[in-house]
This record gives sequence, structure tokens and C-alpha cells, in this order.
Amino acid sequence: MKAKYSNILNELKKDDHDHHEKLRKWAATCVVTYAAYATFLSSLIRSSNYENDSILEESDYERHSIVTRLTKNKEEDCREQLRMGKNAFANLVYILKGRGLLRDTAHSSVEEQVAKFLYIIGHNIKYRIIKFKFRRSMLRAIKSLENIFLKQPNGDECPTQIKDNQIFWPYFKDCVGAIDGTHVRVKVSNTNATRYRGRKCHPTRNVLVACTFDLMFTYVLPGWEGSTSDSRILSDALTREIDRLSVPQG
Repeated sequence: MKAKYSNILNELKKDDHDHHEKLRKWAATCVVTYAAYATFLSSLIRSSNYENDSILEESDYERHSIVTRLTKNKEEDCREQLRMGKNAFANLVYILKGRGLLRDTAHSSVEEQVAKFLYIIGHNIKYRIIKFKFRRSMLRAIKSLENIFLKQPNGDECPTQIKDNQIFWPYFKDCVGAIDGTHVRVKVSNTNATRYRGRKCHPTRNVLVACTFDLMFTYVLPGWEGSTSDSRILSDALTREIDRLSVPQG
């Protein structure tokens, strides 16, 4: 009987050893498999990053080439696409750079940022169409130029267009410019369309503007709905707390 039990015990030990050996081999196989899979994923990611970098470099080159063609070659192309001439574009970029309002990024120069901004507002192009991550910094930079280019006259000097014209002088010696409203077409929801539809058949904003005799803008008040009367907008311009229309004494 002892010999029989001894044989059974030996068989159980042998089976247990074989089972552990199978588990060890299975675990080793899993480790090798996962290691190979991890190596494959790593190489795939590196390859993907390389392709993305190549595409990005190609895209950067293409965008730079387009901006160069617009701003360095034909004057007509620059005016047609950006709504301003090459010299005006260069001056705008110079001002934005010089005042520290914009700076080059890793993949976009100031020239490219300004060109895209002008293209959007000049052609009524939607942001998603040109696939450009438009940042508020561009809008803030342009708006900060308001006090540089929109200077209201103080009435200290009579315009040369009046002073040097015998027909107007001295009868209009206190006249500093002209003021009027213009309707700019807008897109609004159907629920708000009634407030924006005035004398035009489509929704608009009634924008009040003032300019000098050489057609330089000195004041712009946008924002009012197209159905608003000119008198109400003028009253708001003269009494508002911010961006008030200044009328020189005289």
C-alpha cells in the first residue's frame, strides 16, 4: 500500500511540476508578445510623427509661398485678395510688429496672420473654410490701432480744403468734416431679423461714420440695428460714455 501511495504522490508532483512549467512558458510567451507589440506601436508612432512633421513642413512652405506671392509680386493680386496694396500691407505689418502687438509663432509669421485676417474680412470668408485657428490676439491688435488712425479733429486748424477755397472761405471756416450713416449687410437669426431690417430688403447694421475732406475716417460707431433712425444713433454718439463723438467748439 505504501508503494502505491508513493507512486500516486510522485505522479501528482510530476503533474504539478508540468503545470507550473506550462504556466511559465505561457507567461514568457505573453511577455515577448506584448514587448513586440509595444515595439511595433512605438515605431508606428514615430513614423506617424515623421509624416505629420513632413506634412506640417510642407504646409508651412506652401502658406509662406502664398503670402510671398500676394505681398511681393503683383500689386493687383494683393489688392484683389487682401483689399489693400503691397505698401499699405507692409506698413500695417510694420506697425503691428513695431508696437509689439503681434509676433511670429512657430508656424505662422506676422505677415501670414495679417494676410489671413484681411482675407477673412475682405471676402466674408468663414473661419472654418480656411482652417485657420483664429485667435483673439489678432482682433485685439487691430482694435488697438483705433487711437492711431481714428483721430477726431479738435477744431484748432481750419482744413486747407476750406481755407484755400474762396467759395467756402470764410463761410465754412468752422467745418471740420462730414458725417453720415451707412448700412452694412449682416446675417442674423430669424428671430432678430425684424430689428435689423429697415429701409433695405435685407438685415443691416446702421453704422455712423465721420470723415475729413480728404476722406480720412475720424469716427466710426457700429452696432446699431438697421431699423434704428439716424437721429437716435447720432444722439447716442454725442452722449455715450465710451467712444463719444467730439464736436469742436465753434
